[in-house]
Amino acid sequence: MSANTVAISPEISADEFHSLEAKVYQTIELLKAARDAKAAAERDVTRLREQLELREEEADSLRKEVISLRKEREEVRTRVEKMVRQIDELTAE
Repeated sequence: MSANTVAISPEISADEFHSLEAKVYQTIELLKAARDAKAAAERDVTRLREQLELREEEADSLRKEVISLRKEREEVRTRVEKMVRQIDELTAE
């Protein structure tokens, strides 16, 4: 007999058959539930990836804005320091 061959006894009682049938239906329901759960998980993964992409775009935009604001702050600081030096020169005379 090969490894894939299953010996079936011709003397299976009706109760044993109904029990086996119930187990097969239970297995089918478990498989359906597992497939539904997999599909839901895949939808969640897709949604989360989309949200992550949006957050990454927001973060990139905020990084650029911070860089721009720091540059602007440095320019303002330089201009203020220049004005303070000019004021110091005028008051020193």
